[in-house]
Amino acid sequence: MASRQSPLCGLAPHCLWLLGVVLLTDVSARPANHSSARERAANREQNEILPPDHLNGVKLEMDGHLNKDFHQEVFLGKDVDGFEEDAEPRRSRRKLMVIFSKVDVNTDRRISAKEMQRWIMEKTAEHFQEAVKENRVHFRAVDPDGDGRVSWDEYKVKFLASKGHDEREVAEAVRNNAELKVDEETQEVLENLKDRWYQADNPPADLLLTEDEFLSFLHPEHSRGMLKFMVKEIVRDLDQDGDKQLSLPEFISLPVGTVENQQGQDVDDNWVRDRKREFEELIDSNHDGIVTPEELENYMDPMNEYNALNEAKQMIAIADENQNHHLEPEEVLKYSEFFTGSKLMDYARNVHEEF
Repeated sequence: MASRQSPLCGLAPHCLWLLGVVLLTDVSARPANHSSARERAANREQNEILPPDHLNGVKLEMDGHLNKDFHQEVFLGKDVDGFEEDAEPRRSRRKLMVIFSKVDVNTDRRISAKEMQRWIMEKTAEHFQEAVKENRVHFRAVDPDGDGRVSWDEYKVKFLASKGHDEREVAEAVRNNAELKVDEETQEVLENLKDRWYQADNPPADLLLTEDEFLSFLHPEHSRGMLKFMVKEIVRDLDQDGDKQLSLPEFISLPVGTVENQQGQDVDDNWVRDRKREFEELIDSNHDGIVTPEELENYMDPMNEYNALNEAKQMIAIADENQNHHLEPEEVLKYSEFFTGSKLMDYARNVHEEF
């Protein structure tokens, strides 16, 4: 990311734009594990009591994949409406310029790294507030007696019911300590969830989660202890030599899906390239070729102000064609796909009337 800045210096504007599009449209992970933000929203209600793989504003997914929507999430926050594929371009341009004006606190028609850092922290806080609101609804769904505490057994019943099991039969089996007939995959998920349940259960441990503890269970980014647990799980899944830290080969060598054609191979190569860049430029803070759990935790902490400033500088570098370390309206419109996920054409002709 940051290293993209210097190669752009000597290019003509048209070539620079093409290079930027290539770099930005490839920001990614393996398609088999990455649904779009809209697909995730459509599936949210169905899986509302299962901790989500995707956490808004967090750099890595729960399964260790890069969050390909991260920059859009921390630039738009909840303000994603209006940038859909079928949205009217003129209206989207105007909305993007409204956002630009909000980020540009000193109204000099330029966004500095400090202004972008402040905006990123503000949008991250929005995601936190949204998670708290959703958690309140989900907690009520798993707290049938309304006593303000949910037992592991209560949660297990609701979870299995959401997976198609008969809720009454499961509840009766749990009451009688009878063996539950579930497939091997579901049993493994239950065991992992119970581990997380223990971690979210603040002392004194009683296997009963309050609403706040349930929030930590569903959204570990809200809790320092749970963030450590999430990092520990990711390291465990990626660590091949058992030294409890990650080398570059370990970080870029997640199992590859079946590649049926050259296009699939290109996607896979891009995935490796993006993870390599992320490892070397952002996660490995002391550049010793090894990522410790502490480095990974700092990288994943959504409320880390130092990280937010680094992200702000890199987001600016992506579109900073005149190399003045600021973003101007023309640049944000030109690189709209990076900031919003939508291509907004005719940026040069429309920038003055839209701003």
